[in-house]
Amino acid sequence: MAQAAFTPVSFLLRWIIALVLVFATFNPTDYSFYRWVLPMDGESLPLKALAGILLLIVYVIYFRATWRSIGPIGVGLAAALLAALIWVSIDLGLLNLAQPTIMTWILLFAFATILAVGISWSHIRRRISGQADIDDVDE
Repeated sequence: MAQAAFTPVSFLLRWIIALVLVFATFNPTDYSFYRWVLPMDGESLPLKALAGILLLIVYVIYFRATWRSIGPIGVGLAAALLAALIWVSIDLGLLNLAQPTIMTWILLFAFATILAVGISWSHIRRRISGQADIDDVDE
């Protein structure tokens, strides 16, 4: 079976999907799954349940791929790297902690970035090192 080439556009697509997933779940605006289900008034309950299950399915796909490809150490290192970048940005005055909404957006971007790196890591590693990750082998 031929494999499609992994390109920067491939990563960008995975990152955009992760951003949509994270921002659809929660964001500081009124347009998120969290804000939609927060009233707990029972209105549109079947639709809310369907949307929640769909979000959960995509999260499981992203979390499982991230965990299997970079593992807990990789997740920790990616989070530490992004935290250090945020810290440097605050120290240089590029980010203002007086605006908590900005920090929420940045943390959501960081979370989506970790998910995108995790789901793309096997492809990135193969491009960098020439080594392929194989978890399941069909005979």
